[in-house]
Amino acid sequence: MSEDQNSTPVVTVEPTKTEETKSTSNISQDSKNLALLSHLSGILFSFIVPLIVYLVKTDDSFVKEEAKEALNFQIMLAVAMFACTFLWFLILPPLLIPVVWIVNLVFCIIAAVAVYEGKPYKYPFNVRLIK
Repeated sequence: MSEDQNSTPVVTVEPTKTEETKSTSNISQDSKNLALLSHLSGILFSFIVPLIVYLVKTDDSFVKEEAKEALNFQIMLAVAMFACTFLWFLILPPLLIPVVWIVNLVFCIIAAVAVYEGKPYKYPFNVRLIK
């Protein structure tokens, strides 16, 4: 047998990109960073930074959508904190304030990780006041 008969042809197959990979590949690092800032800033500054990013960054659809999502979530949490504080004379609301804060912390970090990877994030329970 000759070498030509023993050798098999080598075929290289490139993996196909999914729709998710295609849509996240064109998002710039600056857009990801601003979206990350919108979500993480809610931990300390509530809805102020997402509101500023939403109003200023109108030319980037990814940043605008993520700032809007973070803004809606932070407004909902601000209302929940206000309700817990307003109803302080009851026993239950003072116990709920740390729970609301921990929910804010956890979901802001999850959202920040998702948007840093270029994936849009929707909070699982969110009142979308700003459409």
